[in-house]
Amino acid sequence: MTRSGQLEAPAPAGVHSSFAEAVLTLTLSHPGKRNSLTTRMYAQLADAIARAAGDDSVRAVVIRGDDDGGGFAAGTDIASFADFSGAADGLAYERRVGEILSALQDLTVPTIAEVRGAAVGAGLAIAASCDIVLAERGAVFGAPIARTLGNCLPAPVIARIAARMGPARALGMLLTASLVPAEDLVATGFVTRLAEPGQLEELTETTLRGIRRSAPLTLRAVKETVRRIEAATPIPDNEDLLALCYGSDDFAEGVSAFLGKRHPHWKGTP
Repeated sequence: MTRSGQLEAPAPAGVHSSFAEAVLTLTLSHPGKRNSLTTRMYAQLADAIARAAGDDSVRAVVIRGDDDGGGFAAGTDIASFADFSGAADGLAYERRVGEILSALQDLTVPTIAEVRGAAVGAGLAIAASCDIVLAERGAVFGAPIARTLGNCLPAPVIARIAARMGPARALGMLLTASLVPAEDLVATGFVTRLAEPGQLEELTETTLRGIRRSAPLTLRAVKETVRRIEAATPIPDNEDLLALCYGSDDFAEGVSAFLGKRHPHWKGTP
């Protein structure tokens, strides 16, 4: 509220960058929308990752959600899908997001997802694309698209999630459109370490101290070795299945229902 008594305009959605002690911190911020990512935010995230890749002074990258947003990231802002006219738009969107996730995974320095609240949809994909996931108790992870939008995740994203939390856990999460507590994902390795409420930033800093004390070339070599191991198993293409979902009446209904705050009526036909 301003001094004149008028309501202040909400802060614009964006990805805010800060750099200190060799660490680049990227904050996903979309107040009032649980830090859901807009088209502009994806572009800003891509630019920030590209800058980090070309800056030798960066020793680590941390991705977090703005505290005012109420979580890590609640996926893509559904309003971004309102103008989609068919499968081609859906495939173009998934390819663009896929390029950003690949660039994040290809960074040669350690990457950390600092998760408080919900990491859903694209938020889950971003967290899974980081090397280390630090989560506060009460955080949840998932992609309830079968219940909300009626689209599908690209094969590389599903493969990454399944590799991190186990195929059975990932399949169950996706088929039941459920959110999995961070506490349940520590044993799977998806969540690297768990923080008590109010201690997440301290845990992040402790982790960063260990990274700063480590030999940069060793960390780079370890990351590249793991990348080569993962690349040894080709990931099949599923663009035909993405097109099936994005081109369906169900997807259009899912977007309309979400924006209209009602339950979708699925038809189940292409």
